[in-house]
Amino acid sequence: MAAGEWEKPARGGMREPESVRTVAVVGTGLIGGGWAAHFLRMGYDVIAHDPAPGALDGLNALVDRAWPAVERLGLADGARRDRLSFTGSLPEAVSVADFVQESVPERLDTKVRVLAAIDAAAPRGVVVASSTSGFAMTDMQTACRTPGRFVVGHPFNPPYLIPLVEVVGGRATDPATVAWADRFYRHTGKTSLTLDRELPGFIANRLQEALWREVLHMVAAGEATVGQVDTAIAHGPGLRWALLGPCLTSHLAGGPGGMAHMLDQFGPGLLDPLTRLDAPELTDELYERMVTGSEEAAGGRSVAELVEERDAFLIDLLLLLERHTRRWGRRAEPSAPSPYPADALPEDAFPKET
Repeated sequence: MAAGEWEKPARGGMREPESVRTVAVVGTGLIGGGWAAHFLRMGYDVIAHDPAPGALDGLNALVDRAWPAVERLGLADGARRDRLSFTGSLPEAVSVADFVQESVPERLDTKVRVLAAIDAAAPRGVVVASSTSGFAMTDMQTACRTPGRFVVGHPFNPPYLIPLVEVVGGRATDPATVAWADRFYRHTGKTSLTLDRELPGFIANRLQEALWREVLHMVAAGEATVGQVDTAIAHGPGLRWALLGPCLTSHLAGGPGGMAHMLDQFGPGLLDPLTRLDAPELTDELYERMVTGSEEAAGGRSVAELVEERDAFLIDLLLLLERHTRRWGRRAEPSAPSPYPADALPEDAFPKET
């Protein structure tokens, strides 16, 4: 086999997802550091790389903050905080990895360059996933010699708590790579959602974006404050969405007739939509309202204090959802062991090379 040639799984190019032992995390900001905490929690050796000044201190601080939360959520066998190591060399990080999770800053030129560097150094057959929140893998894998092993693995913040990861390949991605990544993420306790095709922003971000645009419109027009918006979602539809999502929630809204009755009754109203999906201009006034409103909503709590409150809440919610989703048959991989303890709920980084 020629150097750099991609060996497909059918010919034994990739190890079984369940046999992965070492994960390389390239980029250790909020998302990359969160991935590191997640993989540590699930019992992997994690080797991290980030060339930004102070990256190691920042990573250690993030994992230290996250560790009490993941301990409460439940640690896999062998999970230890000290299984995290750090190197200033990207080739050193990925050359010993069984899987690579890239989480560098969201700039296309940076993604292209770093993925190509990973491709040159990672062992043949090692799958590489990008945490990109919007770029298509087709556009990011252009400089890779073996693009077949590259796939998007888009998480949600914080990756050590939010289960969802969206998986999709590019035009040059081997379909077996997508299947491998889906299986690997499920094995690590994630809820893996494999997309049928590339879609700008993927699924969840597009839905969030639609809601976010309407938020900005209402605040800009003086129709709602930041605090009112957050209260409306957190104490209203957000509670239902956590279990059912918007479609099944609408199905229930149709009563015994389900979605069909709901569409018959409310479908004509779509011709006169309530929302304004075009983004409003981010004027100085709107900017100030959003910033001031968020500070007021925080009620004097720092971002660190809010993160601690959020994580504590998410753990309670995740444990509750684990108990209830079993009844709905919504477990991502019924055959895999649950990542949650059974008794937990009794009742400018990466600068351009010079």
